[in-house]
Amino acid sequence: MHVFRPLIVVLALAGTILIVRNFIVPSDFGVHESGYMYGWYRKSNEGEWKAVKVKYQGKEYCQDCHAESDQQVRSSRHNLIECENCHGPALEHPSNPAKLAIDRGRELCLRCHTHLAYPTSKRSEISGIDAESHNPGGDCVGCHNPHQASKPH
Repeated sequence: MHVFRPLIVVLALAGTILIVRNFIVPSDFGVHESGYMYGWYRKSNEGEWKAVKVKYQGKEYCQDCHAESDQQVRSSRHNLIECENCHGPALEHPSNPAKLAIDRGRELCLRCHTHLAYPTSKRSEISGIDAESHNPGGDCVGCHNPHQASKPH
């Protein structure tokens, strides 16, 4: 008898969840003709996603006009970092150069270079600084060239 009461509660809860799910989840949500390749999605939402502009272009997009900077970065410790991680999305950059602001602020560098001693996160492998004592109030680019990460300028 003690087993049946909790079992009834669990079955009632599962039934309630299934009933509520029918009202909350759209009818066109699920696996469609492409199978599990792209996971679960709403079929009626495909048009909205096709209309979304891709903001990030990748290093290849930048290298034609910025060959010197590209070559410097490729031969530095920052070679795995995409240009847009620091410079922002390049979507409208060629038509409007002001759209790609160059952030020279200290906070940008500290996103990766604040010392975090978590050995499992691989952050301990990145050169970290103590932001309180290392050139407080100054911008990193005053002493360091991010395109030549191993050399100060």
